[in-house]
Amino acid sequence: MTDQSLDVIIIGAGLSGIGAAYHLQRDCPSRRYVILEGREAIGGTWDLFRYPGIRSDSDMFTLGFNFKPWKEQKAIADGPSILSYVRETAAENGIDKHIRFRHMVKRLSWSSAEQLWSVEAEHQGQTVILKAPFIFTAAGYYKYDHGYTPDWPGMSSYQGRMIHPQHWPQDLDYTGKSVLVIGSGATAVTLVPAMTDKAQHVTMLQRSPTYMVSRPAEDAQANWLRRNLPSMLAYQLVRWRNVLLQSYFFNLVRRYPAWAKERLINELKPLLPANYDVATHLTPKYNPWDQRLCLVPDADMFKAISAGKASIVTDQIESFTESGVKLKSGAEIKADIIVTATGLDLTTLGGADVVVDGKAVRWPDTLIYKGMMYSDVPNLVNAFGYTNASWTLKADLTSEYFCRMLNYLDREGYAQFTPRTHGEDVETVPFVDFSSGYFQRALERLPKQGAKAPWRLYQNYFVDLLNLRFGSLNTKEMEFKRRLAARRASNVVPIRDAAE
Repeated sequence: MTDQSLDVIIIGAGLSGIGAAYHLQRDCPSRRYVILEGREAIGGTWDLFRYPGIRSDSDMFTLGFNFKPWKEQKAIADGPSILSYVRETAAENGIDKHIRFRHMVKRLSWSSAEQLWSVEAEHQGQTVILKAPFIFTAAGYYKYDHGYTPDWPGMSSYQGRMIHPQHWPQDLDYTGKSVLVIGSGATAVTLVPAMTDKAQHVTMLQRSPTYMVSRPAEDAQANWLRRNLPSMLAYQLVRWRNVLLQSYFFNLVRRYPAWAKERLINELKPLLPANYDVATHLTPKYNPWDQRLCLVPDADMFKAISAGKASIVTDQIESFTESGVKLKSGAEIKADIIVTATGLDLTTLGGADVVVDGKAVRWPDTLIYKGMMYSDVPNLVNAFGYTNASWTLKADLTSEYFCRMLNYLDREGYAQFTPRTHGEDVETVPFVDFSSGYFQRALERLPKQGAKAPWRLYQNYFVDLLNLRFGSLNTKEMEFKRRLAARRASNVVPIRDAAE
């Protein structure tokens, strides 16, 4: 056990937290940091979710780190492969030695008198307090302890087994069982074909359809490039190709929604049985990219439907019964197992309480600055990825910006940065322009964004690339303060072994 002062506390040892640590080590090598992880393992989302078929819904050339090539054959990768990639990154860069596991952060308190954050974490039933001038939060945007499940009538009467994918029981045997998956998002679309390997039949029950897009799990062009070019060069070429294609497709869809809708639906018809009711089950009422599109690798969902192993029912639940659910149409679906793939319960900074100079921060009263900081909250940066592209694209840029800011503070002799509106009446809009239920349910608990920069949360990698990698740090909305003489007086904490 050694003692040393901390410069940065990173919260979360998932994809974003490991990436942030790498950027700190590379770009700010003199900065001392620790990662607080509430669970017992590295991986975040990719360690938490264990349901059958768990995989990415983005290609790994953009979901992967910008500094570490993805080398597996499948571009649309399974969860265990992604988890290995994250853990390998941590181990080969010595990041794992900086992690304190089972440290669940409960409260962050900023003191302007000390220019320090005090972080209270629960560890083995006790409260551990660490102090550092800077916080990088990589705790994701949803609650890890539970997902979202609607309160349907009669749920207690159901006699079968009911499961939420966020906490999948590893002892579940669904061999020969009839399974009902409630939901139509990425989790449901992943689960349904994956469970047909053992289940008697899997039914996906949806209130309304979601846009689905089928793409090969393996990227033939990428694999050819990797066989013939140096690993990093091939990776960067494919990464940029995919970023450009994603951006082009998103903007094209937004500009011509009716054309895009027709094309997306028509692409599915050859993958389904003749006379399949595409209009009812696969034609959403909203425009493409009003919600995230569901990726179906190698058409596995449609192959399961064509083989008679899976089916889609579009209806609403009237009530649960002892053996399944009764629908508003009068029909009943019987099931031995019901999976409620009904979404996430969103939160900010992992649900930790945040206090600035004795005053609790109320997130709906804050504005998000450049998609990563909050008005009137000093020395804190939060990783929040894209809703229309890979999460890590934005997380990498956020880490780069954070390191640029730390180095700027050193050069200019500053110790504190705080986004301020300076009393300006900023026109506000909801946190995200997304109609997905899990976002709509949480809007009243989330920060606001402004109608224009720098308070605008852009969903555009190229805009963010210019602003975050090359844009000015010293804007009129950013307040800087010099270091106070006694700031570091109480900033000494023990660094424990990573396995503790």
